[in-house]
Amino acid sequence: MHKQKGVSLSGLLIWSVILVLVALLGFKVGPAYMEYFSVRQQFKAIANDPAMSTGQRRLIETSFYNRAVIENIKAVTPQDLEIAKDGDGVVISAAYSVRVPLFGNISVCMDFFPTSAK
Repeated sequence: MHKQKGVSLSGLLIWSVILVLVALLGFKVGPAYMEYFSVRQQFKAIANDPAMSTGQRRLIETSFYNRAVIENIKAVTPQDLEIAKDGDGVVISAAYSVRVPLFGNISVCMDFFPTSAK
């Protein structure tokens, strides 16, 4: 007599439900993280630009605004930027929160702190 191996129908359904819930969570939360990585990438690009090493706020804000329009960044505005001199360069950072509704009255609140510091 051989013992059967494999997944039962109930086990398959349970794992399918868990997989679908994790995928839905990823689809809801994923765009917020993608925007965070985009903001961080733009901060680093601006900070590494030799023309921005003067640290003039208006110049950096204009550069970020232009890049934000192209990258479709909505969570951070030029007024949210924190600009600090660091030796010959600048460090650009910001702090913002994103609230993502999951279902019903349940939401996920994520705090992000992108920076151009290495």
